[in-house]
Amino acid sequence: MMQINEVLTLENQLEKIGSLLLQGYRFVTMTVVDKGEEFDIYYHFDLEYQLVNCLLCLKKGTVLPSISGICFAAVVVENEIQDLFGITVSGLAIDYEKHFLLAEDAPAQPF
Repeated sequence: MMQINEVLTLENQLEKIGSLLLQGYRFVTMTVVDKGEEFDIYYHFDLEYQLVNCLLCLKKGTVLPSISGICFAAVVVENEIQDLFGITVSGLAIDYEKHFLLAEDAPAQPF
């Protein structure tokens, strides 16, 4: 079972993630779970082979602030999340506008 080390809110997301990065943690990836009325968004970080997981619960229709401004590597997975789940991510360092993985004629938000 995955251990949640930190629960994030939209208000403290950048501060908490920035703190991890300043402590030397590296961004690994993000995971999204569709729970019906909301998404669980997990941020995964690593330091010396110890994984730290942060959880942000996001109501459907709510815009997710990008962390790519403080962690550029997140730009790939955040664009994937936009494509596959239809979540709008604001402030992306590079925004493919929901066509990072999907062609123009592909089904919208297949997940």
